[in-house]
Amino acid sequence: MPGLSIFVGALAVAYLVPGADMLLLLQTGARQGRRHALATALGLALARATHVALAALGLAALLQTAPAVFDLVRIAGAAYLVWLGIGVLRMPPLTAAAAGGVAGLQGEGGAASYLADILRGLLTNLLNPKALLFCSVLLPQFIQTDAGGVAGQFALLGAILVGVGMAFDGLYALAGAALAGLVARHRIVEAVQRWSFAALLIGFGLRLAAVQRL
Repeated sequence: MPGLSIFVGALAVAYLVPGADMLLLLQTGARQGRRHALATALGLALARATHVALAALGLAALLQTAPAVFDLVRIAGAAYLVWLGIGVLRMPPLTAAAAGGVAGLQGEGGAASYLADILRGLLTNLLNPKALLFCSVLLPQFIQTDAGGVAGQFALLGAILVGVGMAFDGLYALAGAALAGLVARHRIVEAVQRWSFAALLIGFGLRLAAVQRL
């Protein structure tokens, strides 16, 4: 399929732009470790796969033509990001948690804990209507209608979108986990990380609340 390298390049640029997904992975990695961050990355991948499927079904057009639906999803997503940011602020300091032997700092936790991580990643991306519109705008530009097999092309591009996203998310998850030791050892670093990440999450939520339809 011609243009695949351009498509992958466009995805790489999009995934390098700081956003709520990246921030969530860094925060989870620094706070809970590599395994929890990778579980969150899985949730993000599931959300992107859902967006691709919805775009293929043409449901993205509904967000563009039905302001009430777009606003409902947008406000729900904004509220969720603000809620995540407040949750970060309410977390106990890692230095105190480590001293108390709190489970989860080194990637421990049961199945329910990992399911919560997956759900957090899923909702963070799924409740962002801009992510669905991104899929609906980007993917059709690389479909070759004269080559036939449009559904197959859409599926291939969607799989690449999800795969490239997982690769970047994996790197962000590992980067966040690499910060865990530094953050846990230094109270000032941990405080700056926690407050800055919380402020950014809340800021992303407020920005999403102010977004206008495309």
